[in-house]
Amino acid sequence: MTITYPITVHWRQTGRTIRHDVPEGDYILRSFEEQGDPLPFSCRNGCCTACAVRVLAGSIDHREALGLSRELRQKGYGLLCVARATGPLEVETQEEDEVYDLQFGRHFGRGRVRTGLPLEEE
Repeated sequence: MTITYPITVHWRQTGRTIRHDVPEGDYILRSFEEQGDPLPFSCRNGCCTACAVRVLAGSIDHREALGLSRELRQKGYGLLCVARATGPLEVETQEEDEVYDLQFGRHFGRGRVRTGLPLEEE
């Protein structure tokens, strides 16, 4: 018998709430697609923030989420493309730019990136 968990996604950008039972260990994004409810994504590899969510209740296994820092994971953010169902879960989609800024904003926006080359060669 396959164990499944109820997964609820509050899709802020569309105003929809979607619920599906997802088999234990399955990728949440893929399972929702297979059940007729595709969610936002871009890379499917856990490297971008297009499928970013904030966990409202429960927890996820998203150790493959290379696109999120440990700090953001600890604050409850996850990436659905590489998140596996481990129990009941409720999440809310996030704006990609918002999560990207949380992740990288402190590194950008401070002028030109220096390469070490003389200015005329950059």
